[in-house]
Amino acid sequence: MFNFFKNKGLEVDAAVDGGLIPISEVNDDVFSTKMLGDGYAIKPISGDIHSPVEGDISTLFPTKHAIGIKTKEGLEILVHLGIDTVELNGAPFQMKIQKGDHVIAGQLLGTMDLKQVVDSGRDDSVIVVYTNMDLIESISPVQKGSINSGDRVQTITFKKK
Repeated sequence: MFNFFKNKGLEVDAAVDGGLIPISEVNDDVFSTKMLGDGYAIKPISGDIHSPVEGDISTLFPTKHAIGIKTKEGLEILVHLGIDTVELNGAPFQMKIQKGDHVIAGQLLGTMDLKQVVDSGRDDSVIVVYTNMDLIESISPVQKGSINSGDRVQTITFKKK
């Protein structure tokens, strides 16, 4: 009867098809040391980037290499496309969303030209980071391996208010 009081958590899906790895294995200290927050990364086999959660687009960088999504719980999620791709000035990215849009989990956010990113000498990993960790009680561990966009990656349990 009182199940609505239970904290079921937020389910976070894969943003892209590819190989799932823990954020600690990302080839960039800012991400691997969790300086920006915890999360996961995927070595993509597709350039179609999808929303890992439902929420509102809070940030879309002018260089299109990073997207901020804010969930109804107030969690800020950064979807970062590649490493050092800010230097490409948006060239490999085509966005289907803009700041202020409401998105659902699995919705296409945009595309990344993987070949262009790799040919520029950069890592094309897609990194999903939970940036306001103060809201989070726990995060389920990442299970390495092949994953498809929309597959469940992690469940986040929030601190009680």
